[in-house]
Amino acid sequence: MQLATWNVNSLKVRLPHVLQWLAENPVDVLCLQELKLDQPAFPLAEIEAAGYQAAWLGQKTYNGVAILVKNGCSMADVVTGIPGYDDEQRRVIAATVDGVRVICAYFVNGEAVDSPKYQYKLQWLANMERYVAAELAAHTDFALLGDYNIAPEDIDVYDPEGWHEQVLCTTPERDAFRRLIGMGLTDSFRHFNQEPKMYSWWDYRAMMFRRNMGVRIDHILISDSLKARASGCIIDKAPRKWERPSDHTPVVLTLN
Repeated sequence: MQLATWNVNSLKVRLPHVLQWLAENPVDVLCLQELKLDQPAFPLAEIEAAGYQAAWLGQKTYNGVAILVKNGCSMADVVTGIPGYDDEQRRVIAATVDGVRVICAYFVNGEAVDSPKYQYKLQWLANMERYVAAELAAHTDFALLGDYNIAPEDIDVYDPEGWHEQVLCTTPERDAFRRLIGMGLTDSFRHFNQEPKMYSWWDYRAMMFRRNMGVRIDHILISDSLKARASGCIIDKAPRKWERPSDHTPVVLTLN
């Protein structure tokens, strides 16, 4: 079983990339973030033609998340949003796929430490922690995939000094990530790969991708039962080299 996450930064623009990538990498589950599509505009026909079923939560212009599941796998118990948290931004969707509880989340960016959006981010993170704790209590096989907008450690940033206490790298954000880990989750990429300069997002400006000046903010956290089944986790940089790419690239976890 393979699970993947990818912030596509507009599914309308990147749909050909998603279809090409799935044809080349037929993962069982693909979690997408930043659809930037209203609910009725989701390209279900194209996704189904590619051999996938889908559950999605759209939002025009901003946000939006989806879980694509390969035909032949079961998908049940779809939940949208964070239960008990009234959030007008559509950032979270969950489903159980072949017994694995999957949450797909587009975490808040926060913009800047002195911005109201940063305070919203901290509030949102607290609600996400509460939600994850409840889901972990209910599901042994659990995975939280998405664009976290958090670089957990200095190794995850091309310039730790320049990013010090900037959004994505502030102490409260990193503490929130550590609290998720403390619930019994594992950062699946770091479980296998300790190399520096491994990133999942690169700014479009200043040839940042070509210079590998990026940050690792796209993650797959897994419960202990899935950790025991995990055989590898990679960052697939290939789509970032395509024409008109997303600024993010997929992260892929393989389970035995």
